[in-house]
Amino acid sequence: MSKVRVRFAPSPTGYVHVGNARTALFNWLFARHQGGTFVLRIEDTDAERSKPEYERQLMEDLRWLGLDWDEGPDVGGPLGPYRQSERSAIYQEYVQKLIAQRDAYYCFCSAEQLEAERQEALKEGRQPRYSGRCRKLSAEVVAQRQAAGEHGAVRLKINESSFFWNDRVHGPTTVSSEVIGDPVIVRSEGLPAYNFAVVIDDHLMEISHVIRGDDHISNTPRQIALYRALGWEPPEFAHLSTILGTDRTRLSKRHGATSME
Repeated sequence: MSKVRVRFAPSPTGYVHVGNARTALFNWLFARHQGGTFVLRIEDTDAERSKPEYERQLMEDLRWLGLDWDEGPDVGGPLGPYRQSERSAIYQEYVQKLIAQRDAYYCFCSAEQLEAERQEALKEGRQPRYSGRCRKLSAEVVAQRQAAGEHGAVRLKINESSFFWNDRVHGPTTVSSEVIGDPVIVRSEGLPAYNFAVVIDDHLMEISHVIRGDDHISNTPRQIALYRALGWEPPEFAHLSTILGTDRTRLSKRHGATSME
């Protein structure tokens, strides 16, 4: 059996709440039980909301809980850097690879066009998803539009009809690609989307098991699609039940979450 490597990958956009702490605890316990490695990774690509004081506080909170990590931004490790903001060149390399393979493409649709598509689908009782109108743009047209100052997003081509994985908590799980469309992997301003960055990082950091809340189940097919496009083996997934607030909606930094501090 290959060595167990798990990660806790918070965004420093607010204080750690009990839901975050529970996810960290499951990962830490699994790593320690299996004699594996626990990695702390900081997902700070949201430059506007990410703050150094939140990062410092989350490390203090984890230590207060008695959790330690084998690799991370403060202790280093062989597979860093461990802050996403320091990994931009790595993401750029892989997005160019996907474009060259024709597994990804530039999309110049405006927010207004996308919203109009969404509203039309809802009106017709269909699942909103991107129409793929930019899929067939030639390299020449893309170059012309970029030369004219247009900043396109990059989308991943989804060709499969469904995605299957054997979840360590939920068991065999299948999600239809009908609910996905072609997801954005790099935004028009050049920032990597969550689902893109997390796949690159998890693979390069040799993460064997992704243990997270079940609010991430909808992200899993998009991530599996990326693993396949890059010719990589996905990790095992385990989606934990979500802690809910008193109004039965999930805890988040914006709602119902009391900070660990």
